[in-house]
Amino acid sequence: MSNIPAFGLGTFRLQGQVVIDSVRNGLELGYRAIDTAQIYGNEAEVGEAIAASGVARDDLFLTTKIWVDHYSREKLIPSLKDSLHKLRTDAVDLTLIHWPAPNNGVSLDEFMSALAEAKQQGLTKQIGVSNFNIELTKQAIAVVGKDNIATNQIELSPYLQNRKLVDFLQQAGIHVTSYMTLAYGKVLGDPVIRAIAERRHATPAQVALAWALRLGYSVIPSSTKRENLASNLLAQTLELSDDDMAQIAALERNGREVSPEGLAAQWD
Repeated sequence: MSNIPAFGLGTFRLQGQVVIDSVRNGLELGYRAIDTAQIYGNEAEVGEAIAASGVARDDLFLTTKIWVDHYSREKLIPSLKDSLHKLRTDAVDLTLIHWPAPNNGVSLDEFMSALAEAKQQGLTKQIGVSNFNIELTKQAIAVVGKDNIATNQIELSPYLQNRKLVDFLQQAGIHVTSYMTLAYGKVLGDPVIRAIAERRHATPAQVALAWALRLGYSVIPSSTKRENLASNLLAQTLELSDDDMAQIAALERNGREVSPEGLAAQWD
């Protein structure tokens, strides 16, 4: 079983001083899991903010993701070592394959084997995948074994509930990490979510995050505003009723926000 924190700080689209401030504020507020990726172009700034925070490395859970250009056996481990250098750490807690990228010329067998080798070398404590459909997750399991896949990090929101994939992952014992849980903010204006928020004296963001947490997913929301970072954390103590959950379940509309051409496989 993986031991991935339920609540983390996402850094997608945050660059330069913006990401330094977000990570600093997050750490000051009590976040202890930080999610980055090679393609975000902010690993060095994340490392700088962590170093300046005074928070002990052992108290943090750091995730990064290997970009598609680095999937070959020759490139994957050197690219991860470069990430570690930027993050100022000897090892990350979790390393993910960022996208399956089925047509980029490196077989799944090759990059999953290389990722497993990175774990054996102690460069990462756990490994996993991101944006994998059921078929590709099965293929990854065939290469490294399901116990070696700590999570599949997938886009999941009240508007994109991905039930088929989630059911498969949960039956396989692979943890689900939800990204884009607020659907780029679109769910925050949803009348159903707003009504639940008013009833619960909560924010719409807290409601959406609490929904995902109650379903057993990890969440990694990002924000550039300290007050939103603080507010989002409170989702952990927000209790939704079965009726609230049923109302949110009914919002499914296959509302996918992220599906880069050439990187995504056929969605379930």
